[in-house]
Amino acid sequence: MKYSKIMFFITLFSFMLIVSACSDGVGEEGEIKIKVAHYFAEGHPQHKALEEEFVPYVEEKADGKVTVEVYPNSELGAEDEYTNGVRNGSIEMVVAGMGLQEAEAKIGTLEWPYLFDDYEEAKTSLDGEVGEEIGDEFRKLDVEPIGWTANGFRAISSNDTIESMDDLKGLKLRMPEYHVYERTGEAMGVSVQPMPISEIFTALEQGVVDGQENPLATFKESGFYEVQSDVLESNHMFSPNVYLINADFMDNLDEDIQKIVRDGAKNAADYEWELMESEEDDIKSELESEGITITEPDDQFKQELEDTIKDKVYEDLLEKHDWAEEFLETVEKSKE
Repeated sequence: MKYSKIMFFITLFSFMLIVSACSDGVGEEGEIKIKVAHYFAEGHPQHKALEEEFVPYVEEKADGKVTVEVYPNSELGAEDEYTNGVRNGSIEMVVAGMGLQEAEAKIGTLEWPYLFDDYEEAKTSLDGEVGEEIGDEFRKLDVEPIGWTANGFRAISSNDTIESMDDLKGLKLRMPEYHVYERTGEAMGVSVQPMPISEIFTALEQGVVDGQENPLATFKESGFYEVQSDVLESNHMFSPNVYLINADFMDNLDEDIQKIVRDGAKNAADYEWELMESEEDDIKSELESEGITITEPDDQFKQELEDTIKDKVYEDLLEKHDWAEEFLETVEKSKE
């Protein structure tokens, strides 16, 4: 009897575990739940595009079958954690940077320095052949890319005005912990300090780092301007973001729901690009009104910075990856 009872409870517990696992992403009465994770603040264009376009579109068009929950500010973990989550299916969808370049190196090419000159070039490339080629790299990792968005052109913040290469030497600069960033920082002459974005504010406040580099929208909405005084518009790198959804989760949706999710993602992505571009001047004005000195490098400094970075970084990357030269040709063609 004791043995029978034990086996009964083991069987019951196993059954409950299976039901629990299979119900991930599904609410009461079969309702589909899509959790969306990202690290941006709630005032950032990325979050606004999701809340103002993706959520209402998907929930309305799905006629109550789908609920979307957006988790900003790294609420579901740092970027590495939630991108792992979307790969293993514990999170349905994320807004990701190019962090998965550590798993598939070609993903990181989109953040090679000075790859794009403006938003139009970047969007045209990402919505075309370049985006599709990188999309295939994401698909190898069990995620489906359903929309390219703009993080923006990266700028360097500090507590001293930077006007030359000499001013960069030895600057303790927080950068993401990826090879292309480390090589770019080394070429600049800074002391690269890798850490998650969620730790930047405290590190700046406590003087653990001298500065950080991010697009202006992130600098403002994450409150970094409260603990920094200067920004150099170096525009040394364009950072895209991508909407990634777990591939198995997507495949198991009905075709009509899949289309709604894809269409909603496209609408939100297009809106995010518009917000990012249209708000840039306002962001600069708001930062200046907060006492931030924004410096645009003069022609000599700009050229020296670009030449130094490209010479050192591209030589290394072209030597490291046998596919790099051909991919760069694809990028150049995509801009035409």
